[in-house]
Amino acid sequence: MSARLKLTLSYAGFLMVAGALLLAAVWVFLLRYVPNRAMLIDPDDRPTQGVFPIRSALLAVFAPRAAAVLAFLLVFGLVGGWILAGRMLAPLTRITHATRMATNGSLSHRIQLPGREDEFRELADAFDTMLARLEAHVAEQQRFTANASHELRTPLAISKALLDVARTDPHHDTVRLVDRLHAVNTRAIDLTEALLLLSLAGQRSFTREQVDLSLVAEEATETLLPLAEKHGVTLETCGDIAPTTGSPALLLQLTTNLVQNAIVHNLPEHGTVRVHTDVRPESVVLSVENTGERLTPQLVSTLTEPFRRGTERIHTDQAGVGLGLAIVKTITQAHDGTLTLTPRPTGGLSITVELPA
Repeated sequence: MSARLKLTLSYAGFLMVAGALLLAAVWVFLLRYVPNRAMLIDPDDRPTQGVFPIRSALLAVFAPRAAAVLAFLLVFGLVGGWILAGRMLAPLTRITHATRMATNGSLSHRIQLPGREDEFRELADAFDTMLARLEAHVAEQQRFTANASHELRTPLAISKALLDVARTDPHHDTVRLVDRLHAVNTRAIDLTEALLLLSLAGQRSFTREQVDLSLVAEEATETLLPLAEKHGVTLETCGDIAPTTGSPALLLQLTTNLVQNAIVHNLPEHGTVRVHTDVRPESVVLSVENTGERLTPQLVSTLTEPFRRGTERIHTDQAGVGLGLAIVKTITQAHDGTLTLTPRPTGGLSITVELPA
């Protein structure tokens, strides 16, 4: 049976039970105050010869009328219940229609259920929110796939071109060709490893352990100290012990990406990078600030998207593959944290990662 038919039968059954109880109460009330038999008396106070059964006569009158009332309540309950159930289930029809459209691939449709705030309205609004997030996620995945295909195609195309040149020109400099092929191949490997790391973090397929972010920050800065000296950047590390739970390898990768990003995209000389850890009542915070050029909020809001680079990011020898901050964002989300990017008024960027304590 359909939900509408079940509700209709429920309404009609409840109405029938209520009507039967009401009629039973009336009958009990009548029996309480009506005698079983009565004798007729004439005006001269002389008893008549007949004794009349009042209750049986009352039952003969009451029973068919009670049956008629119950029949009316049955018909009224079925018709009224069918109409009321249809009106109450109407929002589910719109939700079902939107679900079928989403199943067929149309994620732009929204229910937008009108009316008061009730359970159906909350369900419709939650479904609309889910569709909006799903549509945004699918669009992001499509952009990511297109960009990844383009990024992977570039080193392969360059390798093919170099090999074609070497095959057609036997006097080509072999040492230079090998060096260029090695550089192109290294970039392709870095890109592939970054994509694998991004996939691993997104799947949350890792074991959680106790991790101190302050120790992770110290390890990352010590590893990247030669890179900082090469770029003339001063590293500053300070803060409190910041215990959290998660993957030590992924959190180290997150911190390394942040510090490396801060070193590479800094002032040409005399730049600084400040790494700070802090403890809050219910969370721990890792902050990385760096000097550099002034950034607009519009540009900063796009830096965590895969393969998004500012113009200053393309012409450096440590430009990376465009997945550094995207990996940071994915690792942060996998650890149930929040990532905040804020442009500094004097130039540069301030990045904050907040994780559960």
